[in-house]
Amino acid sequence: MEYHIGDVIKVKVSSIENYGIFVKVDETYNGLIHISEMSEKFVTNVRNFAFPGEEIYAKIVGINDDNHQIKLSIKSIDYRITNKKGRVMESPNGFSKLKEALPIWIEEKLQEDDFKY
Repeated sequence: MEYHIGDVIKVKVSSIENYGIFVKVDETYNGLIHISEMSEKFVTNVRNFAFPGEEIYAKIVGINDDNHQIKLSIKSIDYRITNKKGRVMESPNGFSKLKEALPIWIEEKLQEDDFKY
């Protein structure tokens, strides 16, 4: 497939590092969404934007045909792909992290001096 700067394409997240999201574009090309291309605001955690295995949309901002690498951006587009009902899809880890944290959050709230029930 031929790619052009400005195209919005569907990619699959392959891994996440502190500085960006690596994606599989197709059988030939790989891509990187650098942390600076995720949001106009300060990004505190790259992992808040996607998870490995997720398919997302990304905009092409640079192409290196020699190395088969594409620079991508998600900061100016609606990059999330939702299911047919328009709901946010559960991550591969499910809601286990929320399940683990909820009792801790409740206990912390109950321990606050100004909390009255």
